[in-house]
Formats: sequence, structure tokens, C-alpha cells
Amino acid sequence: MQVVAVLSLKGGVGKTTVVLGLAGAAMQRNLRTLVVDLDPQANATVALRPDPSDASIADVLDEPRMSTLRRAISLSAWSDDLSVLVGSEANERHNHPEPTAKQLNRLDRALSHFLAPEDAEPDDEDEYDLVIIDCPPSLGQLTRSALVAADRAVLVTDPTIFAVAGVQRAFEAVQSERVHNNPHLQPLGVLINRVRSRSSEHAFRITELRELFGPLVLNGFLPDRSAIQQAQGACVPIQHWDTPGAREASAVFDGLLGRVMRSASRRELDAS
Repeated sequence: MQVVAVLSLKGGVGKTTVVLGLAGAAMQRNLRTLVVDLDPQANATVALRPDPSDASIADVLDEPRMSTLRRAISLSAWSDDLSVLVGSEANERHNHPEPTAKQLNRLDRALSHFLAPEDAEPDDEDEYDLVIIDCPPSLGQLTRSALVAADRAVLVTDPTIFAVAGVQRAFEAVQSERVHNNPHLQPLGVLINRVRSRSSEHAFRITELRELFGPLVLNGFLPDRSAIQQAQGACVPIQHWDTPGAREASAVFDGLLGRVMRSASRRELDAS
């Protein structure tokens, strides 16, 4: 099971867009996927249209037991292979600015229930190939707990001056959690969203990001296309929105998913 945290420390850069695009790409490959909606705004939950649940991620962070998890996870309307650990405004109560070690480890404890024993059946309903965590745009308990639980982190930005500063803080947060709490955590890359190819300002900021992060800046930029907002407004995967702009975005998400899964394979080889 590969756990990926998608984060930015600046709001409005399209972090949830990346979560939804990555989930849609995983759906296309028939990967059993769980989206964990840590953001109290719960936009990913709204877009994925899960069945009604008896609990939410806030309850799971209160009691990270398997019984609570099962009550808080619902099947998405997008696919039988895609589930949602349902978000809630109530999750804001868990976003402490200075969390204890116990608080930081609650999400990791909850997700560890999905690490199936060797004798588990291949179609066990509690097994996932991929877990995608949608983090809030702040560095409190919620984002930090996602980094403690994750194998990889995708840093999302757009090519503006304030977002560049936000992705720098996000990278520093990943490095800090890696040193202090999760030595397995690695930054997967910086994904630049809402790129306009004819904008000189965007070109300047992309160059600035490459100077800061080098090869961590992913080559596949997400273009600024109305199809992305249209698909989200209709609550359907971008992969099902049949326009040139949607196909362009879908190709970026498929490339990102490929990078995620290749990083999982490399980790398995290193472990062996």
C-alpha cells in the first residue's frame, strides 16, 4: 500500500484538483484507492460523492480503531474501486498548532489497520493499493500527521510569487517530518498547476522553481483549462470529461500516478 500526501501551505493553488485527478487516474488502472479527506473544507468528499456514512475522519482521529474506520469510509460514486475516508468541518478540532507525538501518530495508527497480514485474501475489502491524503493548506496537526503517515509527498503550487514561497515552506515541512518522525518519507515532486503557456510571469516563476528545487519540479505541468473546473462542478473524474483540455490534464495525472507507483516499486526493491 502506497500512501501519498498532497499538500500546499498556500490555499487556492488546486491541491484538491490534484487529489481528484490522481484518484481518477488510479480508477482508470483499476487500483483499489482510498482518498483521505483531511481538509476541514471537505471539498474532495463533495466531489467524490460518497455514500452517507455514520462517522468521519474527525471520529477516526478521536479513536483510530478499525471499527471507527469502517464507519467513516464510504464508496465513491465514481467507482467501486474508489473509497473515501469522509471529511468533515469537525476535523478542525484536530488541527492543533503544537500537537503531541501521540496526536501526530493517530492517522498513521489508523492506516496501519490496512496493512494486511500475509494470509489475507487478495480481494479483502480492507486492502488498498493506494491511499491519497488531501491536506489542509496549513501546517498544524492535520498536515503534519499526513506527513507522518505518508511514503511520498506531492507539493502543489501555481506559478505565482506567493505560491512559490508556500511550496518552499511545504518542502521544509516534509524535510522536518522526515528527520524527526518519518524516515521513510520522500518528496515525490513539485507539481505546477494552472500554467498558461503564453504568460511571461508564469515562465519566470517556473524558472525560479527549477532553480530552487531542480529535478523535483515535475516536467508535466497542469495547464489552466476550464475543463478541469467543469468536471469538478459536475462531480465527475476529469478522465470522463471528453474535451482536448481534459485529455491534456488527464495525461498529466496519469504521468503523476506512474511516478507514484514507480517510487513504490523502488522502495520494495530497496527493502529486499
